Amino acid sequence: MYDLVCVDCHARFDQTDIIYTCPRCGHLLTVEYDLASIEPPGAVWQQRPLSVWRYRELLPVEVPPVTLREGGTPLYHLETIGEELGIRSLYAKHEGMNPSGSFKDRGMTVGVSMALQLGRRIVACASTGNTSASLAMYAAKAKIPAVVLLPAGKVAVGKVAQALMHGARVISIRGNFDQALAMVHELCLTHGLYLLNSVNPFRLEGQKTIGFEAIDQLSRVPDRFVLPVGNAGNISAVYKGLIELKTLGMVDSLPMMTGIQAAGSAPVVRAIQEGLPAVVPEKNPETVATAIRIGAPVNAEKALTAIRATGGTATAVSDDEILAMQRALARKEGIGVEPASAASVAGVKRLIEEGAIDRDECIVCVVTGHLLKDPDTVIRQCEPPTEIDADIASLVSALGL
Repeated sequence: MYDLVCVDCHARFDQTDIIYTCPRCGHLLTVEYDLASIEPPGAVWQQRPLSVWRYRELLPVEVPPVTLREGGTPLYHLETIGEELGIRSLYAKHEGMNPSGSFKDRGMTVGVSMALQLGRRIVACASTGNTSASLAMYAAKAKIPAVVLLPAGKVAVGKVAQALMHGARVISIRGNFDQALAMVHELCLTHGLYLLNSVNPFRLEGQKTIGFEAIDQLSRVPDRFVLPVGNAGNISAVYKGLIELKTLGMVDSLPMMTGIQAAGSAPVVRAIQEGLPAVVPEKNPETVATAIRIGAPVNAEKALTAIRATGGTATAVSDDEILAMQRALARKEGIGVEPASAASVAGVKRLIEEGAIDRDECIVCVVTGHLLKDPDTVIRQCEPPTEIDADIASLVSALGL
């Protein structure tokens, strides 16, 4: 059993209420389980395959889930980069290995399942790309329509292609992501579509399983989780899930939650570094890392709590730092990620250089999306293929042998 609970005024609402924010005070909602009635399911979980649905006792879905076998993503030991930074226990949880190529699938398997459970038959979102791709796929699996709003000219081509191919109704607006989100939120409230941006508390329930899996794979709680921050849903979700595990007595410590943003889109970082009670939106966010190009993160309230309550921190990295780490992950570790994903590891490098984190920590970086999500940015960074005549002499010459 669970209720929807306001994170600010603590008003409680029935699980069947279709609301996205508190009707009384306007703050965010969270899903609160009756944990006292749940027997710690650790032994049961260990008997199931590693996936989102391994953890179904801490998920709200009661109908057969809409699933594409999401989760179970690899946890890589970053040996080379870790050695360069002087960190022996540096890991990357590669969420780009999910079905649509990003962590969003964890939220969408739960969110689209909840749409069906609540009797909604059209789903919608605003997106910087990955959310639209994931929503389109899970809506197709559920055999329901999907509506997607994108900021025109600001979404990587790989992500637009996914949304289109899987049959979503894709609409580009002449505005930014924050405007698109406001529009689709109003559309859902007035016309009965089901909103599946991360303001929807059920979607975050799937995303918290990133933390569950990482702990199972490490056989311990890491000292620090480092995540890219765009709309701030992921860092909020992982923190919530770990609080639940601690309440159930399944872990005895919490990692320091650490958020990384791009320098051109860093309202959460400013709030942390300046001690502000809330974020001040960035009116014109800009970064090569399109997935985190968000100036008014809807889950900022939860993210600030996660960082502060665990003694974590936040920092911003430049586009040059992000792209350099994207290349390093590919060429030194064999891990291909989109720019926003590389921000988490670039942030660790920055924090190490600043003396803000300890090299003896066990650190898990969440890398959120696959390299092929943004092929244009990849091509711009790389030398083009060498073109030669079709003979062996030309080949030997080109290779310098």
